[in-house]
Amino acid sequence: RSLFPVLLIVLVFRSFLFEPFKIPSGSMIPTLLVGDFIVVNKFAYGIRLPVWNKKVIDLGLPERGDVVVFRFPEDPAVNFIKRAIGLPGDTVTYRDKELFVNGERVEATSAGRFDSNDIKCTTPAADAKLLDEQLGEKNHKILLHDRSRSRNGQWVVPEGHYFMMGDNRDRSNDGREWGFVPEE
Repeated sequence: RSLFPVLLIVLVFRSFLFEPFKIPSGSMIPTLLVGDFIVVNKFAYGIRLPVWNKKVIDLGLPERGDVVVFRFPEDPAVNFIKRAIGLPGDTVTYRDKELFVNGERVEATSAGRFDSNDIKCTTPAADAKLLDEQLGEKNHKILLHDRSRSRNGQWVVPEGHYFMMGDNRDRSNDGREWGFVPEE
């Protein structure tokens, strides 16, 4: 009986408030490193019923530049973490390692070279360039690799969906490969 209140608190805390995640891959380097632990605010965009994943209280929507943990559209049992680049109705273009949102180039300025000696991952190569990217109101760092080919394309984000990309742009399995993330 004394264990029940503790289990109830943990269940409520993890289902509605916060959930820990461990970063499994290098797709978000330099923002998040392999093995980093993060705590996700589960009510940032609304309160959802566990198991059914039905939103019962709407508290907002993802904004451009937010880092979001979501269920991988091709396998909902897998959690992915990426940056929200395109919002519903946006046109996202990636051409020659430059990002455009609704026809406007997203500013990215050199922040030097990335030193991968400090991380436990071979994802960033020796030619990795570190850049500061200004995505809407949010400024963050991204990585580009000189020897990697640019995955060019243009995507129009459908209503109720988002376009996600990793900060390690040339080494990220993201929306350029599998499309859009539904709002739910």
